[in-house]
Amino acid sequence: MVELIEKELVHKIVGCAINVANELGHGLREKTYEKALCIELSRQNLSFSQQMSFPVYYDSQLIDEYIPDLIVEGKVIVETKNVGSILDEHRGQVLNYLRITRKEVGLILNFKHPRLQWERLILTKNK
Repeated sequence: MVELIEKELVHKIVGCAINVANELGHGLREKTYEKALCIELSRQNLSFSQQMSFPVYYDSQLIDEYIPDLIVEGKVIVETKNVGSILDEHRGQVLNYLRITRKEVGLILNFKHPRLQWERLILTKNK
């Protein structure tokens, strides 16, 4: 049996997102959910960084920066979405965030529909 990486933390984050979705409903702006999620994470005593910038280098030169919505407990990248469905481009975005930040677990939270849609992504050195 394979143990899921950061299983308990992901469970807590999704629980926070469900609380936000139940309180606010669906279809608002992504930033609205992100800000509400920050409040809920704080209520659950989970630490987080919001809109933290990570540099991207090529040939030792700074060429860009990536800014994930949230990093919870320094371990899980969280992206809030308000889209019809989670697409490969959203998955790719989170996988890129994981590569750049050197984290292993990402979470996409989609607040578009009456029921929260979410996906957990992992990027390990072995995969």
